[in-house]
Amino acid sequence: MTTREAPNPFRVRVAEETLDDLRARLARTRWPDEAPRAGWAHGAELEFVQRLVEHWRLRFDWPAREAKVNSLEQFLVRLDDLDLHFVHAPRRAPDPLPLLLLHGWPGSFFDFHEIVPRLTDPERYGGHSVDAASVVAVSLPGFTFSYAPGQRRLDVAEMADVCARLMIDILGYPHFVVHGEDLGAYVAARLAFDHPEAVLGVHLGLLPLRPGVTGQSDDSPEHRAYDEELRRWKREESGYSTIQGTKPQTLAFALTDSPAGLAAWIVEKLHTWTDNDGDLERALDLETVLTNVTLYWVTGAINSSFWLYYAIRHDPWPLPNFLATPTAYASFPRDTRHPPRSVAERAFAIRHWTEMPRGGHFAALEVPELLAGDIAAFRRTLGSRSPGISADSPLSAG
Repeated sequence: MTTREAPNPFRVRVAEETLDDLRARLARTRWPDEAPRAGWAHGAELEFVQRLVEHWRLRFDWPAREAKVNSLEQFLVRLDDLDLHFVHAPRRAPDPLPLLLLHGWPGSFFDFHEIVPRLTDPERYGGHSVDAASVVAVSLPGFTFSYAPGQRRLDVAEMADVCARLMIDILGYPHFVVHGEDLGAYVAARLAFDHPEAVLGVHLGLLPLRPGVTGQSDDSPEHRAYDEELRRWKREESGYSTIQGTKPQTLAFALTDSPAGLAAWIVEKLHTWTDNDGDLERALDLETVLTNVTLYWVTGAINSSFWLYYAIRHDPWPLPNFLATPTAYASFPRDTRHPPRSVAERAFAIRHWTEMPRGGHFAALEVPELLAGDIAAFRRTLGSRSPGISADSPLSAG
């Protein structure tokens, strides 16, 4: 039976006692030492994390950040035994193709706060009204406000099914485009594979390629560079995914109890994966960094946010050998990996490929104007197949 439950409006409200407890824990942080002149070579730099924690405890303006989070129109809807949190920014003019945004780890729905208005109201940013879209940004199950203690964990296919039910059954969008980054890219690709009649295009900020997809021997310079990039990734950068994919519960004790530990675990990824010339604050200001860290802290969702790493490692590969849905890929110079187009085309029906001039793994936060522009350009190539909000959608009135 198709679910037609109406979503309930949602606003973020963090109790003052939760914030008081956070500040008290930060004040009692027991600091590790650091190898001499280590910098970021061994993980999060001690001096930076100490400065970040001091800012979080004494100067971080949560009321202002909470208001910024709440500038996004948010909802909760009950789907079976899960409460799904999402942002919905409808465009009530004729709408060529609605857009679903899927975040990754250690991100959240807040990653998209800068690109949602660029996509719904492009004229405000110097764009064209024809590119305007209704936008939905989901908190993946197990992340921030799509989390409750002890709830069942979902794999990639199950998350894709939840997203399909939201878009088609709850919001009444029979056709749409999906953008995914990091883990969200896996869910986006599976969503397109399972629902080809609904997903008309997939825009990716990461290409989820099956291990070994490079396939036949290719001694071209771009393939050699990619193979070396993968070797370096496995050797130097894969520790976090190994522990999150094998023993996530053990790590969760530390990160759920220590806000300083949580901040260090997340900020090391932000430092490594952004386009920052060695200084994270060139890419992301501390208030933005701490907004996402705070969302993880106040919801207690860090453990469940690890689950897709475990599922992808232990379950059969969740994606098809080849996805026939028209696919776009935006390659940012400081992202984690850069597969050649010839490799990508072995797994995806690539229709749009952009080599970006700047930006890293967290493009929606780092360079929202570039990402929004590329998504709009891809949507333009797909034409118009959807009239916007259907007449029987619970959100069609008002």
